[in-house]
Amino acid sequence: MRLSVIAAAAIFNLAPALAQTTGSINVSAARANTSTAPANASFDAFLQRLWPQAQARGISRATFDLAFRDVTPDASIIALTKKQSEFTAPIWGYLNSAVGGTRIPRGRDAAAEHAGVLSQIEARYGVPKEVVLGVWGMETNYGSFTGNKDTIRSLATLAHIRYRGDFFRDELLIALELIQKGHVERSELRGSWAGAMGHTQFMPSSYMKYAVDWTGDGHADIWSSTSDALASTANYLKGYGWVPGLPWGLEVTLPDGFDHRLNKASFSSFNAAGVRRADGRGLPSSGEARLFYPAGHRGPVMLLTENFDVIKKYNSSDAYALAVGHLGDRIAGRPAIQADWPTKAPRLDKAGTQDVQRRLKLLGLYNHDADGRIGTGTREAVRQYQLRNGEIADGYPTPALLAKMRGGR
Repeated sequence: MRLSVIAAAAIFNLAPALAQTTGSINVSAARANTSTAPANASFDAFLQRLWPQAQARGISRATFDLAFRDVTPDASIIALTKKQSEFTAPIWGYLNSAVGGTRIPRGRDAAAEHAGVLSQIEARYGVPKEVVLGVWGMETNYGSFTGNKDTIRSLATLAHIRYRGDFFRDELLIALELIQKGHVERSELRGSWAGAMGHTQFMPSSYMKYAVDWTGDGHADIWSSTSDALASTANYLKGYGWVPGLPWGLEVTLPDGFDHRLNKASFSSFNAAGVRRADGRGLPSSGEARLFYPAGHRGPVMLLTENFDVIKKYNSSDAYALAVGHLGDRIAGRPAIQADWPTKAPRLDKAGTQDVQRRLKLLGLYNHDADGRIGTGTREAVRQYQLRNGEIADGYPTPALLAKMRGGR
């Protein structure tokens, strides 16, 4: 339930008197009734530093104290920062887990149950219903688990340890704004360990920009209103540039002797080069795409469009976006990926991938951290290295490629 007018008035009526005190935050007020909680001087100091930043955004002392009452760091979250399967698992294993099991039949059931509102949402925002369902299925398995952690506590824990720099601090400040402006009640802020909330796991900043009150009850309720959550998701994707009528991606086959220097081009150019859809249908008559080899040239080959990059605004992992698109396709009755995955081929471990990234950096081809994750930057750098050496430019780092790099090639 949203913050009522009465509750909001009570908080705002307290604000003027409390705001007159401009010194450091009264931590004991923010932590009332926590005499049994262990002292955490570092976290208290973090709150002291956070208060002026919150105040500068128009957060009242009453809202700040309300938000952090009884809040302590969540030790369980620290370990979870090191476990993100979409970056570490083999992509075929991740897809089997993400799209397998009951997700496809449950998605089809959800499509039937919410057919009316999904059609209306697609008409308004231009985002296909199956893509919205793909996000919903991937994020919370159609609302079956939206997370029950205190969002303020999660964000404060991550901001305190400066995980991902200032990102979570900024999200925490926006969460405070949501409370201050009456968009949500403090108790309503529940979600994942990383602060994502509701049926489709919106961060506070996404809620602030894209949450939709589809039902018209005066509250964009992404936690308990399926309609609000799905409309908000479509609005999010539209806001990041979803192009209506353009597929997110297609599985394709390449002709013998294909020139791998052709990487990003119009669909007509790919068609002229002999690239064909794996399902036998024709390529789109307009638009551009780029080739993507999720497991190297010995596995499936995809043509991805800018809509794939829009899906990645939800999660920057290629595997995640591929899973969303693939799940949506299966819900809509389109075939599974047809080419075999190279499951028995040797793979680089994290240390090996980091070694590749460091060597690419020395060659001036890579300008990011050597984090051991195979993302867009790593793939493009590997592709450039492969082109330099006359190899099939699939952008996929392998043990054989690392061995050549170590050999001075």
